Amino acid sequence: MASIRQRIVPHLWYDKEAAEAARFYATVFPESKVTSVNTIHDTPSGDAGQVSFEVWGQPFMAISGGPYFKLNPAVSFFVNFDPSRDQDAAERLDEVWDKLAEGGTALMPLGKYPFSERYGWIQDKYGVSWQLILTNPAGEERPAIIPSLLFVGDQCGKAEEAMSFYLSVFKDSRQGLLTRYPAGSAPDQEGTIMFADFMLENLWFTVMDSAHNHQFSFNEAVSFMVSCDSQEEIDYYWDKLSAVPEAEQCGWLKDAFGISWKIIPAEMNEMMKKGTPEQLARVTKAFLQMKKFELEELRKAYKGE
Repeated sequence: MASIRQRIVPHLWYDKEAAEAARFYATVFPESKVTSVNTIHDTPSGDAGQVSFEVWGQPFMAISGGPYFKLNPAVSFFVNFDPSRDQDAAERLDEVWDKLAEGGTALMPLGKYPFSERYGWIQDKYGVSWQLILTNPAGEERPAIIPSLLFVGDQCGKAEEAMSFYLSVFKDSRQGLLTRYPAGSAPDQEGTIMFADFMLENLWFTVMDSAHNHQFSFNEAVSFMVSCDSQEEIDYYWDKLSAVPEAEQCGWLKDAFGISWKIIPAEMNEMMKKGTPEQLARVTKAFLQMKKFELEELRKAYKGE
């Protein structure tokens, strides 16, 4: 049974740098480490490196899957530096910023903003975007790392609808903060979401609408992996979330808002960790032919039936 804390895990797609990036994050953030590295052989991209790692205690997965999807700031990660948990939070924020800045690009410079004494948004040298913020100690406590979804272009104005949809799909979920744009926020429309957060299966997310002219949108480079304990759960999430039939491939789907999800059986992680090379080859061959994962077929492939 998958632990609740890891039920939903952010999944990053790199060309070739997944393991290198994970090792880099382990040197940048507190309480961070690479937990496993393995190779999936004979995929359409050739041999694909798969990496599990933690950033400040938050599990991530990553794959070196070829140059098909490019990371961009539509999905970023808030990094909360909380003075109530760490008296050196401001100094720690600056240290992390300096490390991410090596080869990275500042999207919003580090400084004082109306919503925080210290904040900056940076895209690191591997393409992942981080929003570093000194949190208000009086506010409701949040985890150190929170995925953030920015609704731009055709999706601008849909942040609230998306949030309500996800809260309806995932059983263990709750609404957090919600702040709307006031009048006079042009180009942002009054009443759309300036900032909101919500929790799905013990993973917090933030959402924001932005009507500014952004040259990016959601894509498959960041997806969210949902670990399921049965075929019924796989079927449930697949049926609820998948809205783009042509995007369905190897457990991946795309929802109505352009966000990608990977719906996987928890057992498959165990197979990939413990299987012999022959078992891994059979499981890989089986799942590469699937759109939605069929757990019984994967079990048969693993056993060689």
